[in-house]
Amino acid sequence: MDITKESIRQQIWSYFETSNIARYPIPAYNRIPNFAGAEKACSKVKKLKEYRTAKIVKVNHDTPQKHVRFLTLQGSKRLLVPTPHLREGLLNWILVSPKAGKHSLRESSTCLGFKSSLKLKLDTKIKIDLVILGSVAVSPKGHRIGEGEGFADMEFVMLATTGAVNSETVVVTIVHDCQVLDSMPDELFGEHDVPVDIILTPTKLIRCKPRLPKPTRIIWSLLSEEKIAQIPILEEFKKFEEKSEC
Repeated sequence: MDITKESIRQQIWSYFETSNIARYPIPAYNRIPNFAGAEKACSKVKKLKEYRTAKIVKVNHDTPQKHVRFLTLQGSKRLLVPTPHLREGLLNWILVSPKAGKHSLRESSTCLGFKSSLKLKLDTKIKIDLVILGSVAVSPKGHRIGEGEGFADMEFVMLATTGAVNSETVVVTIVHDCQVLDSMPDELFGEHDVPVDIILTPTKLIRCKPRLPKPTRIIWSLLSEEKIAQIPILEEFKKFEEKSEC
């Protein structure tokens, strides 16, 4: 049987379901799975110089990264999260009061944070210091497999085009130990795939060396008309991209 990204996803999701490590929301299938020990893995960001010095941090909105969103707000850093499914934009800045207590910060680290967030326009000038995302599977080499929709990859290349991230921007992923596979076939990954530089698990901190190259542009030929229609911001972004090239 050939190894594919989908077969690896199914392997990981099945293991979550049979090993009693999956946590709400369940089942683990078809998502970035939440797991027992997620808070412990998230807390390891405090060991990273790249995190301690970061002022603007982008974190995905999945449940296993909830605690790192809380830590980012608690540390008075600017927290950016992707607009869900890129339906009405690219990024939202989660706004909190400087006097907010832990309870309020924890609420803002969930989907409730969108109620007081600011949607950023594509031409907003920002410099993201650190990107933190979830994964279904990763390897110590830095290869990453997401849930299959490609949103993390599209978000990164859009941000690269606007200048918010570049090839030197550090990408961190937070996963369970079982999601770190010794290796994955190189041929499964293309120039559109975002690799990771650092892997945090409940028991490990892995720096991927050498760092793999990151994508710098959307490869439109890989996107179907149906996919583009599902994500309205892609049309807006195409116009932005064409304007930037003039």
